[in-house]
Amino acid sequence: MATQDEIKFLSNPNIGQKKTKYCRFKRFGLKYIDYKDDAFLIQFVNDQGKLLPRRLTGNSLKYQRRVATAVKRARHLAILPYVTDLLK
Repeated sequence: MATQDEIKFLSNPNIGQKKTKYCRFKRFGLKYIDYKDDAFLIQFVNDQGKLLPRRLTGNSLKYQRRVATAVKRARHLAILPYVTDLLK
């Protein structure tokens, strides 16, 4: 019998394995989300200016709500645009 080390794979054996998502706010201990920091808030917005969902960012529900309010405040103060063609 061939051992696992002797088997040559035609494709990557790691395909299909899920990466563990984590909330970056809990991991790094961030308590406050500053709505004036546009460089940080752009990470949670796609190219068109829409908010990215939790399943893509990995944020917990508590911090996803805080990110949403921070982005909305930044949009209201014209720090971030409401709609754009290419933001990033």
